[in-house]
Parts: sequence; structure tokens; C-alpha cells
Amino acid sequence: MNFKFGFIGIGNMGGIILDTVLKKVQGEEICVCDSNKEKIQRVANSGVTEVSAEYAAENSKYLFIGIKPQGFEALFENIKDYINSDTVIVSMAAGKDIWTIQRLCENQTKIIRIMPNTSAAVSEGVILYTANENVTKEELSQVVDALSLAGLVDEIEESKIDAAAALSGCGPAFVDLFIEALADGAVSCGLSRDKALLYAAKTVMGAAKTVIETGKSPAELKDMVCSPGGTTIQGVRALEKGKFRSATMEAVIAAYNKTKELK
Repeated sequence: MNFKFGFIGIGNMGGIILDTVLKKVQGEEICVCDSNKEKIQRVANSGVTEVSAEYAAENSKYLFIGIKPQGFEALFENIKDYINSDTVIVSMAAGKDIWTIQRLCENQTKIIRIMPNTSAAVSEGVILYTANENVTKEELSQVVDALSLAGLVDEIEESKIDAAAALSGCGPAFVDLFIEALADGAVSCGLSRDKALLYAAKTVMGAAKTVIETGKSPAELKDMVCSPGGTTIQGVRALEKGKFRSATMEAVIAAYNKTKELK
């Protein structure tokens, strides 16, 4: 094969994964395909080669599919006859399970599903992955290594990947809303917008790191800050009054339910 990695679709998420792989391998080992020429131009100086979808399918060892789930049927209708038996398809489409991709390929293709999130762009992401039995341990290791600089790269059963992705894949948007709301509250109290956003983002980052590094539960850490009759517990009371935890749970469940509709 001419290229180690091929990318069909380098938009928001596909572009982030491409940038991640480029941190590990030379651009000359990668070919890309996207109908948006601005996306191609963005990576033009990295050494990657622009090709057609059919060429990428035929000449890539690891073929990353970064298009929207709604476009899968049409794409695979065009490329299925070009996919080699040794090609490993790496799909990042929500809701498209391995069985569905296998059916679209119409043969016993090697398939890895990954569910990344946007935080991979700053090497603090979560990439979930699962593979079918056709993928060898060496091939799986090659893909995991190529993605390793994205952050946490974690294997998960396919039966659990949609639920996990509703959290890690959609979660950054939910957290962004929370950061914005924290900043808005501080601005309402007189803090400048730039300071409020900086402090809110750093506070969320620090709290998350504390959960991971201390191993303590969020409930325990929350209780450590809530002094009797203090300011923090009054803020927590206001969040509970607004059904903050319930709304957050419903957001994850809604995202999961929508994912199931994409199959």
C-alpha cells in the first residue's frame, strides 16, 4: 500500500484525529480526502497527499472515516470495491456499529470503532475504541499508538461504547455550557469577561484533575469545600434548586438515545 494512514473527511473531529496522528508519523505516510478545499489547505504544508476517496480506500493500510453518519451509505457504495482485505477501517461515526459497517462493506473487513472527543486537540481528550475479530493485535496496537498523544485512549466493549460516548463525546459541550455559566455569574457580580472565563476554565480543569489524581469521589471533594454555614453550600443549594444534577443526567441520556437512532 502507498500510505500507512488514509483519511476520508477531515472536518472538526476528523481534522483533530489527523492532527493527532501527524504528531506521531510523517505527513508523507498520510493521504487525505475532503470535499472542502479549505480543510485540505489547512494541512497542505504538513506533507500529506490529497487523493480521491476511492484512492484512499485502495491505498491505505489504516483508513479513517471522518464523515457524518448520515453519509455512510453513499460513501461505502462508492468505495466498497476498492477496500483491500488487509485494510483496517477506523470509523469515528456515532451510532454506526461494527455490524453496520461490515454490511456496508459487503465483506469480512477489519474494523476499529473509535469515539473521540474534541479535547484531543489539546492532548487532554478521551478516545474510546473497540475492534472486530478480524483486526490483529499488532494492527490494533498500531492505531492505539498513533492516537496515543490525544490523551486517554481506552478500550471498551462495543455494547458500552454508545453510552460512554454520550458522556465523553458530548460531554465537552455540556462542560463548555457550565464554564460559560460560571463566567456569566462572575460577570454579573462585576468581574471582567476575560478574567471570568479564565478563572472558570481553570477551576473546572483543576477540579477534574483533583478527581483523577486523588482518587476521591466528587461527592467527597464537594463536601471538603462546603463548610457549615459557608458560601459554597449556599451555591450548591442553588444548583440543587435548579435541578442541576438531574438536568446533567438527562443531557447524557438524551445524547445516548439520539445515538441509538443513528443506527
